[in-house]
Amino acid sequence: MDFIDVAIIGGGPAGLTAANTLARQVHTAVLYDNSSYRNAGANHMHMVLTWDHKSPEEYRSASRKNILENYSTIQFADVSVSKIEKKSDSHFEVHDSNGGVRNFRKVILAVGSADEYPSIEGYGKFWKKRIFHCLFCHGYEDRGAASAGVLAVPPVAGGLAAHMAQNAAQLAEKVVLYTNGDDAVTSELQPIVSTLVQSKFSIETRKIKQLVEGESADSVTVEFEDGTSKSEKFLVHNPKTTAQGPFVAQLGLATTPLGDIQADGPFYATSVPGVYAVGDCSTPYKVIPSSITSGCNAAVAVSAEIQAAKYTQS
Repeated sequence: MDFIDVAIIGGGPAGLTAANTLARQVHTAVLYDNSSYRNAGANHMHMVLTWDHKSPEEYRSASRKNILENYSTIQFADVSVSKIEKKSDSHFEVHDSNGGVRNFRKVILAVGSADEYPSIEGYGKFWKKRIFHCLFCHGYEDRGAASAGVLAVPPVAGGLAAHMAQNAAQLAEKVVLYTNGDDAVTSELQPIVSTLVQSKFSIETRKIKQLVEGESADSVTVEFEDGTSKSEKFLVHNPKTTAQGPFVAQLGLATTPLGDIQADGPFYATSVPGVYAVGDCSTPYKVIPSSITSGCNAAVAVSAEIQAAKYTQS
């Protein structure tokens, strides 16, 4: 039976970095890429030097080109993976959507995450455009805003909502925390916000009817059920996420309360031996620099496992 060292599922920064790292030790790998990316539609990426404020699509394309030009042991398969079957800790059978089947020694899941939007009409329209999940990734270009909002809607509540509000306060004169009529969230948030500068932060408890276009194209308006509205330069919120693909169920992977695959740093091994999870699917901190780090570290760990099996005398 012919084996390839590693199956990498996902062609974002984490998967690409894993492939590049494995190539440095002459490991063979196939990177499966179905072109599904959480930041699809985003015009810019940030916090990666020389790529700051440049296109994520161009970054992925340049990264792939760089790997193919310099290394011969990495293959790219532009196809979805439909099934991963574990035969042993060092044998995984990977089935793709075109009917192809390959055998691998290890698996690195870099599948990214799928967002589950809260029940607020218009949320999906503004997600990634005027609703930002991270104010290190987005928001700087909107600095100096008169007002910005935080959607204090689970899973964003309590200390996390206050943290996001303080991030927003660096970029806006005033910050409104919207609890969307949730009394429990409001009760938890009020004592926290009371410790902050009162002229800067406020809580809005009314139920949100919908989000609509703002007075300008680069703003969003929060409409309430009572017919009034408030315009914001941007909103901040993290929706609940789940790992993309069927692999959590297929492999029996443990997950966190937030829906991510349980895979602790520094090497990102999952609860299933031989399987690693990197990038957005394995952390609530879904930013490109941490994806790059996790992809590199997991590849090093996978390399160590493969080499130990290869060179240790029985």
